[in-house]
Amino acid sequence: MKKIVALLIVLAFALPLFAGGGGGQQAAGPARNRPTDHVVVGMGGQPASLDPAGSNDQPSSQVNRQIYNTLVDLDDNMAPVPSLAERWVWEDPTRLRMYLRRGVRFHNGDELRASDVKFTLDRAAVSPHIAHITGMIERVDVINDYEILITLDNPFVPFLAHLGHPATSIVNERAVRQYGDDYGRNPVGTGPMRFVNWVTGASIDLVRFDDYWAGPARVRNITFNFIIDPTTRLIALETGEIDLMYGVSQSDVSRVQNDPNMVMIQTPGLGTDYIGFNFQKPPLDDARVRQAINYAIDMDAVMRAAYFGVNPPANGPISDLVWASAANTLAPFTYNQARARQLLTEAGYPNGFSTTLVTNEGNNVRLDVAEIVQNMLAQVGIRMDIQLMEWGAYLDYTSAGNHDMFILGWVTVTGDPDYGLSALFHSDNFGAAGNRTFYANPRLDDLLDQGRRETNPTRREQIYMEAQQIIRDDTPWIWTAVGVNLNASHPSLRGFEPIPAGHHQLWSIYFE
Repeated sequence: MKKIVALLIVLAFALPLFAGGGGGQQAAGPARNRPTDHVVVGMGGQPASLDPAGSNDQPSSQVNRQIYNTLVDLDDNMAPVPSLAERWVWEDPTRLRMYLRRGVRFHNGDELRASDVKFTLDRAAVSPHIAHITGMIERVDVINDYEILITLDNPFVPFLAHLGHPATSIVNERAVRQYGDDYGRNPVGTGPMRFVNWVTGASIDLVRFDDYWAGPARVRNITFNFIIDPTTRLIALETGEIDLMYGVSQSDVSRVQNDPNMVMIQTPGLGTDYIGFNFQKPPLDDARVRQAINYAIDMDAVMRAAYFGVNPPANGPISDLVWASAANTLAPFTYNQARARQLLTEAGYPNGFSTTLVTNEGNNVRLDVAEIVQNMLAQVGIRMDIQLMEWGAYLDYTSAGNHDMFILGWVTVTGDPDYGLSALFHSDNFGAAGNRTFYANPRLDDLLDQGRRETNPTRREQIYMEAQQIIRDDTPWIWTAVGVNLNASHPSLRGFEPIPAGHHQLWSIYFE
C-alpha cells in the first residue's frame, strides 16, 4: 500500500511537467457556454444502474460516487476512515459494531437511520451483482437509530475495506420501496450531488445537495455525457463541450500533453486488463489450449501497437500496486509459436480450431488488442472471429456464459488482494459476480477462503502468492496491461483529485 502513496506523490509533483504541454503561461482553454458552476464530464459508457446493488461496472460507480456515501471511505493508503460511520469496534472476529453520524440527510429529506443501513446491507448481501463484496454478511441488527451490529458468517479480514466500495453505498429504504424496480433510475442517497435526470444514451444530470453533511459541493451542477468513442470525447474537450474527460485513449496521450488548451492527468491505477477464456466452452476447457494461445501472442508487440507504451504490461491477475501481488515473481508466457503449435497438437488440435472473441463497443484499445490477437492466432491455425456488443448487453452476455473469449478489465477497488482474486477466480462467483471465465479449482477456492480469515499478514501474503501461482498455471486469462487512469481537463478546472480505483469524487472541483 505504501507503493500506491509513493507513486501518487511522484505523479503529483510530476504533473506540472506534462499537464499543460509546453509550459509557460497557462492557456485560457476552449470557450465554454455554461456557467462556471456547471461542470460537464465526458465518460465512455452509460451506467448499467444507479442502484449500488444493481451493478458493479465502472460507469455506474463513477456516477454513484457523487450521489451516495458509504459507511467508510478509503484514504490514500487504502485504509478505512470514517464516513457515514463515525467510528466502529470489532467485538470479535465476526461481529462489527458501527456508530452512525447523526444529522445526515438523504436527498428526499429523510434523516439517515440505522434501519436504512440495515436495509441496504441486507439487500446487498443477496444481490447477485455484488456477492463477492457483501455475501459474507450473515445478519445486521439495529441497536438504536444510530448504532448497528454486523455479523459475518466467517471472519473476513478485509471487510472494512469492502464497506468503502461503491457497491455498499447506503440507500434510502423509503425511496427504494417507492420506486421498486425503477429505483436504479431514481436514486436517493446522502452524497454531495442529487440526481435530477437521465436521458437514455445521452446524459445524467446532478445538482448540488445543499444539505450535504460534509458541506456543499463547490459547483452547482454536474452533467455526465455518455460519449462512447474516445476520439469524439476528446474533440468534445477540445471544443469546450465537456470540461473533464474520463478515459483518454493511449494513442491520444501525447496529443493532449502537447496541447496547452488541455491538461493531461495520468495517474497509476489498481486495475488489470485481460482476455478471458470461458472454461465451459471446449476446447478452451483444456489448459494446453489456453497456454498455447498465450504462447502464440507477442505481448510486447500488443503493448506497443495497442497501448502505445503508456500502460505497463501485466504479468498476473492483480497490479503490483496491490498488496501481496505476485506480478513480479510469476514466470511470463514468452512469445513462442513453436511451443504454441506443440501444445495444440498435444491437445488434439494440430490444425487449430475456430472460436469467437467478444468485446464492447467504444473501447478502441480493446478492439485493437482483439484484431492484433486475431492475426497472431491465425499464424498457429486458430481462426478467431471478433464480435462487438453494446456495454449493457455485453455484461449480460458474458455473465450468462454465452461467450468463448472476452476482453475486460478489473479494478481492485479495495486495494486488498482478496477483492482482486476472489471475485474473479473463486467458484462461488460465477457470472455477474465477477468470474466470467467460469473457472473453478478446489485448491484455489480453499486458499482464497483461508486468505479471508487469516489475520497474520505474513501468512496471508504466502496464501495469496500460492493462489496467484495456481492461477498462472491454470491460465484462465491472457494477461495484457496494468491499468492507468488517463483523464484530461479544461486548463481552468481545479480540485480534481483522481483516485486509483477510477471512480473519482467530484464534489471539490471548481473553475478558477
